[in-house]
Amino acid sequence: MVVTVLAILETDFVPDKALSRLMNGRLQQAADELRDQHLAFLADVGERNDDIIIYISYNPKYKIRFRVVNDVPAKIEGQVIDICGNLGYLHWQTGVLNVVRNLGIAGEE
Repeated sequence: MVVTVLAILETDFVPDKALSRLMNGRLQQAADELRDQHLAFLADVGERNDDIIIYISYNPKYKIRFRVVNDVPAKIEGQVIDICGNLGYLHWQTGVLNVVRNLGIAGEE
């Protein structure tokens, strides 16, 4: 399985320019660490052409939040949620994704 962790550098709020540069660097470092260390075991899971895409960003209180954005098995998504939770990241939930899942478009949970 290919693991992709994307740092979303644009936020809903605009921090000071110097703070923004520091935050973006730390967020990119967190994305790389999450992919290369904490989720490296997923490379051996599933088919070679399977993938998981995770977005990470800051919330307005400067905490890192994460979201699995593609359809993956519930077991794998649960493992990602546990790992990110143990790192202190907040689960970033959106109403649109939940509505799509409830309609059965994004897959079964």
